[in-house]
Amino acid sequence: MVLKLFKTAMLSISNQLTWWCEGISKKDEFSLAGLTLSLLILAIFWFVWEFVKPSKGMKSLPPGPHGLPIVGYLPFLGTNLHHTFTELAHRYGPIYKLWVGNKLYVVVSSPAVAKEVVRDHDTIFGNRDPPIAALAVTYGGLDIAWSSYGSYWRNMRKVFVREMLSNRSIEAGYNLRRDEVQKTVREIYTKIGTPIDIGDIGFLTQVNVTMSMLWGSTLDWEKTSNIKAEFREVVMKITETFEKPNMSDFFPMLARFDVQGVERNMKRLFQWVERILDAVINERMKSNTMNKEGALENEEKKDFLQILLQLQEEEDTGKRINMTQIKALLMDIVVGGTDTTSTMVEFVMAEIINNPEVMKRVQEELADVVGKNNMVEESHLQKLLYMDAVVKETFRLHPPLPFLVPRCPSQSCIVGGYTIPKDSNVFLNVWAMHRDPQFWEDPLEFKPERFLNCNGEWDYSGNNFQYLPFGSGRRICAGIPLAERTLKYVLASFLHLFQWKLPEGEELDLSERFGIVIKKKTPLIAIPTPILSNMDLYK
Repeated sequence: MVLKLFKTAMLSISNQLTWWCEGISKKDEFSLAGLTLSLLILAIFWFVWEFVKPSKGMKSLPPGPHGLPIVGYLPFLGTNLHHTFTELAHRYGPIYKLWVGNKLYVVVSSPAVAKEVVRDHDTIFGNRDPPIAALAVTYGGLDIAWSSYGSYWRNMRKVFVREMLSNRSIEAGYNLRRDEVQKTVREIYTKIGTPIDIGDIGFLTQVNVTMSMLWGSTLDWEKTSNIKAEFREVVMKITETFEKPNMSDFFPMLARFDVQGVERNMKRLFQWVERILDAVINERMKSNTMNKEGALENEEKKDFLQILLQLQEEEDTGKRINMTQIKALLMDIVVGGTDTTSTMVEFVMAEIINNPEVMKRVQEELADVVGKNNMVEESHLQKLLYMDAVVKETFRLHPPLPFLVPRCPSQSCIVGGYTIPKDSNVFLNVWAMHRDPQFWEDPLEFKPERFLNCNGEWDYSGNNFQYLPFGSGRRICAGIPLAERTLKYVLASFLHLFQWKLPEGEELDLSERFGIVIKKKTPLIAIPTPILSNMDLYK
């Protein structure tokens, strides 16, 4: 048995070496980190083997693949974890375990077992196990996404949902969103007939929209345009750093050394973004002081920063928040609301371009609902039923978070007939569930019609466990109303005003690149052509 394991280890290291050589040119961080760690442990493999004993109670754990001492299954994961985890589900069933370093991961790949996690035992699975990079940019996990389940998290979520994302607040920010989308339309119009990177234009649009909603109602953007550009850059770098696998997360004993420099880099980025936030907040507070006799306190709330600063002065202690909490909430919106939405803009556009009949039907619906002499308004969105189906079908095939955000049980619990130990990490593999032929007819085909006339059965509420793009239960995404509205508004504007086609001789690649947020492997490059005859709509 030992000899067999050693041969497996040697083969794995050999494969890692080949993988690493290929990864150097591709800047594959996971490959480099995996090889480095594998070479380190190979030297001590024989010394530690005799001290590694099976843990007590292992028989009650879910089944799963055998890994290697110390590193567990890490050398065998590959770069597309959503594919690897789905293949393992076919082998071991709807719930299985694997060790990655010192961490035990449990992967759930069926709606029935997912229901046990997010509905039957939702309170137990309400915690998170934040990665080091997340802790570095959220004041140690003081935001909504990564804070532990409890009174603090409930209060923060309540502020976010009831105050910042109330219908009144979202409606009040519409003019800010519209201005940014129209700026993008004008930018696209200047590039008519030339190839455009849809991912880039989607990301820039979403960051600009997000900034406007955060603090755009009273700041003079002409004077602070440098802040705008700087903010876009730092958000992009934070997103890139989040995507790097960090060995310190799998081996906590290595965290103090930060061998890959992920924590140091993220802390530098955090200081950068905090400096921007402080500058904006100080400017707003100065403006509030100057207008404290009337203007700002009586005007309609228009951006999130104004709402949060007013909550800072609340007499009700249940609503009052401090400056650190304000900045943690702003960071949640920045990190959570930009990359995922812009990624979905690219995937939806890719699927539509790949299916000309779908594009034709979407544009016919837009012409009927919006009219050929009007810009898209958010008031039109609820009438765009086919557009809604197209977006939902894209979320099915390309969920931006293929495993959602991992849950961490606060105590051991029985799920699917197996014991899930306290403090393990539980992944809900929605990517696999959304493509399971047991629940979906022609699961690999893009068929928006499956979401038509469904009477609310396929919404984003998390009540149908076959379809969970935003999660379910207590930790369901808090920003669904704003994310859905912004995504559809951007897409409808792009498709109502422009026809899109691939450059001559190009073929569309719909393959994905795994990360915390799953993305297109190759950027979507498309050429826009105006559809409407009224050129004033573009200018």
